[in-house]
Amino acid sequence: MSIKDQISADIKSAMLSKEKDKLEALRAIKAAFMLVSTQKGASADLADVDAIKTIQKLVKQREDSAQIYLDQNRKDLADLEISQAGFMKPYLPKQLSDDEILETLNSLISQTGAQNMSDFGKVMGMASKQLSGKADGKKISALLKPLLS
Repeated sequence: MSIKDQISADIKSAMLSKEKDKLEALRAIKAAFMLVSTQKGASADLADVDAIKTIQKLVKQREDSAQIYLDQNRKDLADLEISQAGFMKPYLPKQLSDDEILETLNSLISQTGAQNMSDFGKVMGMASKQLSGKADGKKISALLKPLLS
């Protein structure tokens, strides 16, 4: 079952069990899927890779919004955003630990022969492709910088 089909099935179950917050989060995902699939050059059928990227973007938006709300002492709104992100995260692949990311980065550094920060872009590009969906770009960057310094 594709992620898109799973979301649709989960929307139905959330409606039946009257889970308002979960339903709202899932409908946001479905709306984002519809936007992505109607963009110019996109296929009508959304691939799981594109679905994962879309959900990651939505989760990041929710987390960023929650941080802004916390900075403005609006815990009520921050809690709502965090809750919605929590309903979206189960559809994402398991995130790698720092040790697993470091292992991949060390492997890429040895493959490319990178030695200093001038090689950062080359290694980061490869790491972003290889770890896509499994690790956040900021985390990858933060772990790579000390390795090349």
